[in-house]
Amino acid sequence: MAYSNFIPSVWSESINRELERACVFVEDCNRQYEGDVSKKGDSVHILGVGKPTIKSITRENASGEIDAAEEVSDTSVILNVNQIRYFNYKVGDIDKAQAIGGLMDALSAETSEGLANEMDKYIAEMVLDSSVSKLTTAATLVTKENVLSILDDAIEKLQENDVNMACGITVTVSPRFYKLFKQAYVSNDTNNSQMLENGKIATYGNVTVKLSNNVAKTDSGAVDNIMIRTKRAIAFVNPLTHTEAYRPEKSFADAVKGYALFDGKVVRPKEIINVNVKYA
Repeated sequence: MAYSNFIPSVWSESINRELERACVFVEDCNRQYEGDVSKKGDSVHILGVGKPTIKSITRENASGEIDAAEEVSDTSVILNVNQIRYFNYKVGDIDKAQAIGGLMDALSAETSEGLANEMDKYIAEMVLDSSVSKLTTAATLVTKENVLSILDDAIEKLQENDVNMACGITVTVSPRFYKLFKQAYVSNDTNNSQMLENGKIATYGNVTVKLSNNVAKTDSGAVDNIMIRTKRAIAFVNPLTHTEAYRPEKSFADAVKGYALFDGKVVRPKEIINVNVKYA
């Protein structure tokens, strides 16, 4: 087998473990449906229910009749699993012989980082879904003076949608937005090593602030479409990471190829806001 210390199951497990550490957007998705899919083309029906009507009754009428039972509306969203990202590379026998130790670890880390970046870009683009409301009709010019007000407006809009803030809110910002945020908000927490994992850079009230280069851009890159959401807003599945080793027929080399299967969908559009901003 190619690579004397290559074991496909170990390699795949290592990639998945590193993905958990590297993903920024993916980390804050609902992944409870992952066990329901296993291959490309699989789909999962995500069911949701509406809110029952809460009614009042006077103490004097407490023993009387109440309204007939209502039928609470439900929703059904289908998440199809169709996204595949693959890798296929080789290391020449001579290069491998001359390499210093840690080759496998280095390749695993680079592979994980590349896959994580692809998944994050895919999830980041979901802020542009037609079901997601924009904070403002036209992009707002963001400055050091109004950056916190913009975040406050986004939080308020979630609250107006009856979002339970205790569920945990995350806003994932671009480097240029964070620069203004940092100038305006001097209390951001950057000393906690745990806070720095998965792009976490600060807390603003009860909102976790994260940093990513994958924030969706429109208008030829002039507008950042920053995502603020709960962990229930987007469903994500990554049911399979496959790897295998081989010897290319016309090369003196070992090669590794594999793929990751994943997909995602906005399932609670009221729990996500597109904070669309532009810059001077």
